[in-house]
Amino acid sequence: MSSENSPADDENSSADDARQVWDVVVVGAGPAGASAAYAAAVTGRQVLLLEKAELPRYKTCGGGIIGPSRDALPPGFELPFRDRVYAVTFSNNGRFTRTRRSRQMLFGLINRPEFDQQLVEHAQKAGAELRTGVTVQRVEQHGSAVPDRRTVAVVLQGGETLLARAVVGADGSASRIGAHVGVKLDQVDLGLEAEIPVPETVAEDWKGRVLIDWGPMPGSYGWVFPKGDTLTVGVISARGEGAATKRYLEDFIGRIGLAGFEPSISSGHLTRCRADDSPLSRGRVLVCGDAAGLLEPWTREGISFALRSGRLAGEWAVRISEAHDAVDARRQALNYAFAIKAGLGVEMSVGKRLLALFERRPGLFHAALTGVRPAWRAFTDITRGRTTLGELIRSHPLAQRALAAVDRRQAATAEPVAEESGS
Repeated sequence: MSSENSPADDENSSADDARQVWDVVVVGAGPAGASAAYAAAVTGRQVLLLEKAELPRYKTCGGGIIGPSRDALPPGFELPFRDRVYAVTFSNNGRFTRTRRSRQMLFGLINRPEFDQQLVEHAQKAGAELRTGVTVQRVEQHGSAVPDRRTVAVVLQGGETLLARAVVGADGSASRIGAHVGVKLDQVDLGLEAEIPVPETVAEDWKGRVLIDWGPMPGSYGWVFPKGDTLTVGVISARGEGAATKRYLEDFIGRIGLAGFEPSISSGHLTRCRADDSPLSRGRVLVCGDAAGLLEPWTREGISFALRSGRLAGEWAVRISEAHDAVDARRQALNYAFAIKAGLGVEMSVGKRLLALFERRPGLFHAALTGVRPAWRAFTDITRGRTTLGELIRSHPLAQRALAAVDRRQAATAEPVAEESGS
């Protein structure tokens, strides 16, 4: 790490340590943070990765690895797949069930503890230093803890202060770094999940196949992801429907014949999508992944968004660490924001419009995916990473017209509200 020590200060080692400055400090060692740490460390910079938990640790997550996630992994990364998916069973609130199959793998399934641990190990091999069991209380870019305008102070619980030229916030959907940046949220959903160990005969029935059920509340859906001798079963819907979401999960588990098996883990998690005008940086601090509210609004898929935004954040954090003044740091931060919005932002915009349509017409989505060949092909192309939501809409005039109709309907609905607020 770089040092700002005076050569005359040898007699006070604690003061020396306080003035040591990391090039990049990354807060949070999930997929976004580990990717950011890796991207910064491979450039030869001194990188510190902070994590409040001890690794490996459980995270509420379906664990689906689609093409964009795979493509964003470090070179040589061996995915710890628990299963490979070749078939998807779709149902509409338990009805009209149909299974579609593919000769090629659609996507893979992982357990997050193993996956996250492996990402962190790649960051460490690239040169990043890891500290676990530490909680970041706040970051400061002004004040007595900050020796100069090129430095950010990272204050830990207990009072220890670390210094960095750039900070990446990847500390999850309840991010303290996100609060410092001023992240604004546009959509909050509640996901409930159970890890259910099952006998070999039951596991064999699910091998290579997932279930996606369009749920009873607007915008909700459920899933079954097989992972060897355990099935990950979950549901998600808009926050504020907690009792209904819990009831949906219970009914869903019973409907698929798993009510008699005791879950090894039952958990819940809030997913948060950023507002279009939400900031991605403040001074020398960037946010990525869940901390920035970056995930696909319709499916709430977040791993690929975490990996891709984390990599970009790590690359631009290096540039910010090299900036000699606030103007240059601001320029690099704006470049990071542009890179995010030009890629992930476009996908999020399309996802929001698809969610609005799905909330009103889940049966239409079900009919298309189970009975219309181009819709199924689009699904498989996205899961394999051959295209993205944004690219798909740009290349399909029919999809463009459908989303344009959604935009017109939303605008018409919003007009009376705008008039009332202005009176």
